[in-house]
Amino acid sequence: QVHVEEAGGGSVQAGGSLRLSCVASGMYITVDAWNWYRQAPGKEREFLARITATRHTTYADSIKGRFIIGEDSAENSVYLQMSALRPEDTAVYICDVEAMSPHTMTVLDYWGQGMQVTVSS
Repeated sequence: QVHVEEAGGGSVQAGGSLRLSCVASGMYITVDAWNWYRQAPGKEREFLARITATRHTTYADSIKGRFIIGEDSAENSVYLQMSALRPEDTAVYICDVEAMSPHTMTVLDYWGQGMQVTVSS
């Protein structure tokens, strides 16, 4: 099994910054990619950013120039550095890890429980 844990959520004022982290643990062959999503009340889940094992990054247009995804110093961990936060960024932020199963040798998605991020005006 692969367990995914997020950390760093909380409350911040508009214009502030917040750093989220995502850590994968358990049994897997490799982690192929990491994804950050968010879901605001009454809205569908929204893709934010992705980083692959080769450090290729992809960003949603809504956060380009404000959010950065990258590797943490710890093993099997990535971060989402969020700057210039706006009230509309308020949502539950969720990490998705694309990891290869040692039994099937196929890549599966493993999801964290999500963290609340609240940006006040």
